[in-house]
Amino acid sequence: METIKIIAACIAAAVLYGIVLDQFTTRICLEYFTVFHPPVFPTQSPTLLAFGWGVIATWWMGAFVGILLALSARAGSRPKLSASAVLPPIAKLLTTMAVSAFLAGLLGFVLTKRGAIYPPARVSYSLSPSLHARFMADWYAHIASYVVAFFGGITLCVLQYQRRRQSHS
Repeated sequence: METIKIIAACIAAAVLYGIVLDQFTTRICLEYFTVFHPPVFPTQSPTLLAFGWGVIATWWMGAFVGILLALSARAGSRPKLSASAVLPPIAKLLTTMAVSAFLAGLLGFVLTKRGAIYPPARVSYSLSPSLHARFMADWYAHIASYVVAFFGGITLCVLQYQRRRQSHS
């Protein structure tokens, strides 16, 4: 049962993070969701798009990290970690993701404003130049979230496995 709780906690954390991130980014540049993403939801509502994409774009990363984390925390003969024991490290990962997303979004915005980077051509042609920096802020924030989630999730798994090894000694 603890294994299922760990996986469910990771999926729930990822989805919650995605919804919160998208609540911000839909308001920074709605076109990131309406031009760059396929039209999955027939709405222009930032709130509804954030809820929809927050779920669609994150549940699978939560499942991926959750399965690996459950294995790291529970598999084998070493002392097993409970779901409640891995919640604080998951919260730290989410905080790191949020800070990284903010900083990356800021970087994307500033670099675009300075003319150092540009949106992809297919997006540039569909957007007013006045929206380019905001679009890139969203794009960079989302890329940072995925990269930090992936590598941070792997690191989290390694750390939890080491934690089990140390408690076994």
